[in-house]
Amino acid sequence: MEFSNIEESNGVITEEKENGNEINEIEQSKVRLMRAFVEREDPSVKEVDDLMIRRFLRARELDIEKASTLFQKYLSWRRSFIPNGFIAPSEIPNELAQNKFFMQGADKQNRPVVVVFGARHKPYKGSFEEFKPGEEKFVSIADLKGWGYSNSDIRGYLAALSILQDCYPERLGKLFIVHVPYIFMTAWKVVSPFIDRKTKNKIIFVENKKLKSTLLEDIDESQLPDVYGGKLSLVPIQDD
Repeated sequence: MEFSNIEESNGVITEEKENGNEINEIEQSKVRLMRAFVEREDPSVKEVDDLMIRRFLRARELDIEKASTLFQKYLSWRRSFIPNGFIAPSEIPNELAQNKFFMQGADKQNRPVVVVFGARHKPYKGSFEEFKPGEEKFVSIADLKGWGYSNSDIRGYLAALSILQDCYPERLGKLFIVHVPYIFMTAWKVVSPFIDRKTKNKIIFVENKKLKSTLLEDIDESQLPDVYGGKLSLVPIQDD
């Protein structure tokens, strides 16, 4: 009886392995096809690695035409907003001055942890060029403690959301929203319809009473910010 169960279990594992290999081969094939297509339109794509192309494919359910359109939009946006290929502190003075961004430590999958304090955000009139995420997959904690209507910036939220979804697909690993005030849900109702399904599935509203235990499921205590019961002191991103 035990031997029978082992055979059955191995059969399931083998089947999963075969299915996984098949999916991987399909992805690799589509990456090659998409690369050939976009390189014809823009030779600079030769400098882009396959991982980036795969992220755009996954963001569009492996649809080459849709992924290529999105990727070309990203290339156009990048040439305009990040012509030097990197972001200097002098390019984002308003965001840094608000002392609301912190990035240090990593989750259990070795993804950088980004902490954003929403109550420190002050809307301002200016370019949306300051909304530029990094180049790797990351996990974020959005802390809304003290958030009020003076911090509400629907226009800015939508701009940041558009850049994240259209220009940096598959970058967000997970987003924990903590210390959520009731009044925030008014802004959320306006923004949430613009969030695509894949991104929405990565967003977790955390209950205050389960804050530390929820975060510890993904982030070790040594990497968890001390403000959430961990052992890591937060340092502003510009001082890191």
